[in-house]
Amino acid sequence: MALSGALAACAGPGATPVAAPVTTADPVAVADPANGAAPDYVLGPGDTVTVFVYRAPELSAADLPIRPDGRLTLPLAPDVVAAGATPTELAKRIEERLRAYVIEPNVTVMVRSFQGPPERQIRVIGEAAMPMAMPYREGMTVMDVMIGARGMTRYAAGNRASIIRREGGTSAAIPVRLGDLMRGGDVTQDIALRPGDTLVIPQGWF
Repeated sequence: MALSGALAACAGPGATPVAAPVTTADPVAVADPANGAAPDYVLGPGDTVTVFVYRAPELSAADLPIRPDGRLTLPLAPDVVAAGATPTELAKRIEERLRAYVIEPNVTVMVRSFQGPPERQIRVIGEAAMPMAMPYREGMTVMDVMIGARGMTRYAAGNRASIIRREGGTSAAIPVRLGDLMRGGDVTQDIALRPGDTLVIPQGWF
C-alpha cells in the first residue's frame, strides 16, 4: 500500500546472608494479577524495537532504536514516548497518534534488543572481564551476572566483592564471596539480585 493510499483512508556478613528474592512487583513493571504471570518487559533507552502497522508497511519501521530521551520517531508519529512503557502500551500510543491519518490502525511492537530502563538494570563494575549493564530479569542471581560479564580478571579480589543495593533513598553493601562461588562452587554466595543492584568487584592488593 502506498502512503497516499494510507492517507486516503483517513479519519478526520560472617556467613554471608542470602538476600531474599523479590516477592512484590516492581513499580516500573506490570504484572497480570489474574494468573500470577511475571512482570511485562518495560522499555528503556537503548532498546531496539520493530513497529509493524497492519496493512500499512510504509508506516512500519524495523530495528528502530529508542533514543536517550526515551522517545522514538515513526512516519506520521514523531517523538512518541517509549521509555517506561511495555510493548503493548507503546503500540497503543502509536495507534492513538496514527488515528488522525489511518482508519482503525492496528500496531504491533516487537522488542529486538533489550536494555531496559536504568532502574531495572543490573550493573557489574570493577574487575569483571566485561564490566557492563544488563537488563534485570526475574530470578536473576550473582552467577547469571558473572556469566554475562565473562567472569573476573586475574587481578580481581573476588571474595571482597559486594552488591550495592539502593532502597528507600539509602544504600547498603551486601558482601559476596565471588571466589568461593566461581571457583569453589559455594552456592550460598549465589545471591538473588534485585532491579538496580550494582555488583562491585575490587582489585586485589599486590
